[in-house]
Amino acid sequence: MSNCKLLAIDTATEACSAALYIDGEIQQQYELAPREHTKLILKMIAALLTEAELEISQLDALAFGRGPGSFTGVRIATGVVQGLGFATDLPVVAVSTLASIAQNVYEDYKAEKVMSAIDARMGGVYWAQYKLAENGLMQLSGAEEVLTPDETPAVEGADWVAAGSGWKGHGEILQPRFEKNIQQIYDDCLPQSKTIAKLAVAGFQKGEAVEAKYAVPVYLRNNVAKKKVVSL
Repeated sequence: MSNCKLLAIDTATEACSAALYIDGEIQQQYELAPREHTKLILKMIAALLTEAELEISQLDALAFGRGPGSFTGVRIATGVVQGLGFATDLPVVAVSTLASIAQNVYEDYKAEKVMSAIDARMGGVYWAQYKLAENGLMQLSGAEEVLTPDETPAVEGADWVAAGSGWKGHGEILQPRFEKNIQQIYDDCLPQSKTIAKLAVAGFQKGEAVEAKYAVPVYLRNNVAKKKVVSL
């Protein structure tokens, strides 16, 4: 898994980050900067490559947080990674932001079962459950969905950890709902490029990379980009 050079970016939430994975070592630039992503992300990428004394063309692949998250934020990361991919002909790996949150919690707190939730606004949460696989990476259990807090699926066991902004924005419903299941809540945990990079390397080595033109965002809320149809 370590023999790879990959650049990962994420702008799906209020956090903006870029990470460079070089043969098992990861360097990351990370900043909480709502509405500043377009100003920061290219500077972060340039700084990482300069420090590593690498040209982007020397990488094996690119990766990005493909959502769910802020509609505008997800589009920024998608546009940047597509542009870099087109310019360099590098393949792209798309990684779930919910998976990144789960991986962060495992690496920081050794949690092996995580309920990830990002505040989806409009009374909803982007939701997914993850369990640790034998390779040390968090694996999706079930499906990624956008739900109201009351619709979130039940889990078994009392050894879960809750993470993500959805637990802050909808804690008054989610916490009582899962009080018998959760050991700890990290409601300030956001996606980070360092774990997107780690998950992407595994995906790249399993053949999950695509051409840049096929690197697409995942919004979960299907009608997020649809315009209202007016009958005449």
